[in-house]
Amino acid sequence: MQQVMNNKSIGVMLLMAGLFSGCASMFPGPTSYPAVSEHGSPNLNAAYNKPYKVHGVTYYPLQSATGYREVGVASWYGSESGNRTAMGMRFVSHGMTAAHKTLPLPSKVRVTNLNNGRHVDVIVNDRGPFRKDRIIDLSHGAAKKIGLHGVAKVRIEHLSNKISQR
Repeated sequence: MQQVMNNKSIGVMLLMAGLFSGCASMFPGPTSYPAVSEHGSPNLNAAYNKPYKVHGVTYYPLQSATGYREVGVASWYGSESGNRTAMGMRFVSHGMTAAHKTLPLPSKVRVTNLNNGRHVDVIVNDRGPFRKDRIIDLSHGAAKKIGLHGVAKVRIEHLSNKISQR
């Protein structure tokens, strides 16, 4: 009987260790941006910064985001968590990232919700949204930070080509 209890205890301990070690992957560690040169500029030769076609429309990524500013409608996405972004990274819905059709990847932008004045700084590391009436898709975490539920009118401003390596 004692041997059975010890085996059960070991089994429970192994199960718990497996569960807790799995939780570590839920919290993103250091994020690196493989296409950022030592000067912090996007790699314009990378495939995700070349023209591409979606639903019969060809998009031409900008060569530079310097001075970029745009006003339009933003939406958010989060159910894609775990999928790969255009840059090849895992999408993390609670992160501070975004998708844009033509900004060079990666780009750092400030998105301001014009309904309430709240803003968030995000890294654009994905392509989209592919709807004519939308200019940017925010990760769920970024959208939540500025009070965006569904869609909202926003202003996008390029901040810098310097991408921090958290």
